[in-house]
Amino acid sequence: METLTTPPADRRFAVSLFSRLRTAKGQSNPFPVYAELRSRGAVAPAPWGGHLVTGFDVCDQVLRGRDWLEPDARWRARQGDGTRWTAPSSREMSRTLPALNPPEHTWVRRSAGMFDRSSLDEMREITGRFTTRLLDNLAERLHDGEADFNALVAEELPVAVIGHWLGLPTADHPRLRELTHDQVFTQELLPSASQLALSDAATAELRGYFTELVRERRARPGDDPVSRWITVWDGMESDRDKADEAVYFLSLFVLLAALETTTTLLSTTTLLLLEHTRQWDRLTVQPDLVPAAVEETLRYDPPTHVISRVASRDCELGGVEIREDEMVHLLIGAAHRDPAKHEDPELFNLHRKPGHLAFSGGIHYCLGAPLARLEATTLLHQLVTRFPGLTLVRRPTWAPRVAFRRLLNLDVTLV
Repeated sequence: METLTTPPADRRFAVSLFSRLRTAKGQSNPFPVYAELRSRGAVAPAPWGGHLVTGFDVCDQVLRGRDWLEPDARWRARQGDGTRWTAPSSREMSRTLPALNPPEHTWVRRSAGMFDRSSLDEMREITGRFTTRLLDNLAERLHDGEADFNALVAEELPVAVIGHWLGLPTADHPRLRELTHDQVFTQELLPSASQLALSDAATAELRGYFTELVRERRARPGDDPVSRWITVWDGMESDRDKADEAVYFLSLFVLLAALETTTTLLSTTTLLLLEHTRQWDRLTVQPDLVPAAVEETLRYDPPTHVISRVASRDCELGGVEIREDEMVHLLIGAAHRDPAKHEDPELFNLHRKPGHLAFSGGIHYCLGAPLARLEATTLLHQLVTRFPGLTLVRRPTWAPRVAFRRLLNLDVTLV
């Protein structure tokens, strides 16, 4: 078992790899860096403390294990003032569903009551309608030569769908999308001071927006999730202000979860298929493979590359000692390419048996997974049917992130 003091050489190795991840080349293709890190073992020291986990089975063990906790509000407070964990945006996120631990997590998740079969059937019709409309716009732009699929479709579909479901004014969608792009920095692996400042400002504006939304729905309830959450929380919490705040945090969580990662899934799926032209051509004649294409994208290049957990007690993980309260960063993007899990993991293969951690696991398995899959399969079905000649114009650029992938553009044309 590894001692608690990590050799400086191992730290330096990890530092050099993360420096490469922050370059444009590393952003566009982080997987060679992950492979080098994985060569040091399934669990390796992080440059700033804690550990990086690259093995699939070990990541899966942590996500499903009850000994591993979210870095919740209490944990963040223990890190001390002046750290990224006590930034206003980080403190706010610590009160949303993904950062809660039982028992709080249990009853907040139960209160959400999202996406059962009947609600998904309703969302299917809505998603299909919005997808058709957005692809009509894409077709008009392609008449002029080329178009940015990311801006016209991938960025627009998730906000249209979740905005309709929550009953948000269409005029608010562009600003909510921009705020989400900035807010996510507080959830990054190593946010800079300037990124945290952007996230703090975005979080404050989102708090104002959704606090007012809850106030309006309480005054004029309707047939929408926010109104239903108010009713649910009134039955759980006698203090009306606390109930309204709980509904605010649910609304904020739903928006953030529905936009950023789903947008990336839509754009990355399209990019990978256009890069692998044989797979694209196969889909145009075998659209029944669309769900497999979405699942393989989730494995090959998932929207979220890092999930962090904290040890609830001293333990051993992959032969390495972990202290109580110490953080481990699960490099999901690396784990999905673990040859111990997948044969030929660097191959984008639509016939691969599904196996990924893109939606996390255990009690924190993503509530929005059914909706993300619905949007991706709906879009891809229409795309391969309507635009079989779609072609990539140039390599896209990526946002400067490690944990949350985001394409900045995806320029396409028809041949």
